[in-house]
Amino acid sequence: MLNINQIKKDFPIFSSDPTLVYLDSTATSLKPRSVIEKMTEYYSKYSANVFRGIYKISEKATEEYEETRKITAEFIGSSNPDEVIFTRNATESLNLVAYSLGRLIIEEDDEVVVSIMDHHSNFVPWQQLAAENGATFKVIDITDEGYLQIFHKESRIQNSEFRIDLTGIISKRTKILALPYISNVLGTINPIKKIVEAAKKINPSLIVVADAAQAVPHKEINVKEIGADFVAFSSHKMLGPTGIGVLWGRYELLDRMTPFQYGGEMIDEVRIESTTFKHPPHKFEAGTPHIAGVIALKEAMRYLQQIGMKNIRDHEKAITGYAMETLKKTFGEKIQVVGPQDAKSRCGIMAFTFGSYHPHDIAQILDEDNIAIRAGHHCAMPLHKRLQLSATARASFYLYNGEEDVEKLVEGLRKVEKILK
Repeated sequence: MLNINQIKKDFPIFSSDPTLVYLDSTATSLKPRSVIEKMTEYYSKYSANVFRGIYKISEKATEEYEETRKITAEFIGSSNPDEVIFTRNATESLNLVAYSLGRLIIEEDDEVVVSIMDHHSNFVPWQQLAAENGATFKVIDITDEGYLQIFHKESRIQNSEFRIDLTGIISKRTKILALPYISNVLGTINPIKKIVEAAKKINPSLIVVADAAQAVPHKEINVKEIGADFVAFSSHKMLGPTGIGVLWGRYELLDRMTPFQYGGEMIDEVRIESTTFKHPPHKFEAGTPHIAGVIALKEAMRYLQQIGMKNIRDHEKAITGYAMETLKKTFGEKIQVVGPQDAKSRCGIMAFTFGSYHPHDIAQILDEDNIAIRAGHHCAMPLHKRLQLSATARASFYLYNGEEDVEKLVEGLRKVEKILK
């Protein structure tokens, strides 16, 4: 287990609000002092635009900005920083791929495949693209346990020797396969590497897009080992500033794609007759970016590396297992946690129902005791419909949550039970 009390000292929000029980890191994480101070440093000491100024503070800002690109590439296992594109968020990263590549390659009668557990950001862009271009939109279902329905009937999913069967899902007509690395509702960790291998055996030219917004903050990621063609994630879910997303893509694909937006800094040459554009990554970073946010993102990654991604993953498994076990012991069948019941198969995400109490009422009563959870469909309406639920309550755990937070959650739910009986 991590030293939670020591870690909390690094997060100013706990100094200003000592009783806060923050259980909504799946929506956005809290920010350590080093990230906040780095943003302040930029605005205080070298608040100039990047790339364009031939003077010291602009050159300093550019150096800091590009250092983050290099550190990000290293953090996710890419050997080429030019494969790292900075966007506003994971949503924009996924839309960028759909717009700049999808519209190039998707034609009538092609197939685009997603899953029922996808966040709207990795569902709707592909749904709309398929509709616009006359392609077939296919959705992979889940089992009642919260796993994708892609495993061979004889496989035990928890066993490392499981087999993936994509028969009837992937074909030679499939152009795009878009999946979440980790479900933001079920917490299910999908075996992306094995899925990619199985899918590309059927169709080697298939493009695989991985939404890793819930994965990169919580476990070690190596984009080269995963085998996906694109990986998207957000800064704000991994202790970094809001307003920054990352798209990693294979350079040969990025170079082939059309620009997502047109404007300053992505231009090579403009003439009345025609315009040419820079190569990646700058081809996709039109206009003045969120400079302070990009610069501060590196401090978030440094902080995570200092704690250790394996340590974070081990901690989350332990705290999630403890939470599921404690809730079940306390409330029995009244609490229903959706998704895999084995903490080893899931991330630190625990969406649940509590008797017949509405998730919004649960969240509101918990807030009276300064316990912050999420309530709603969590931008996953097709998944909730599949689960035959209108909404769930969701508690999510990160490196600054300990057993004491779980115990306060239990106390809060006892209060919910007492008030709503």
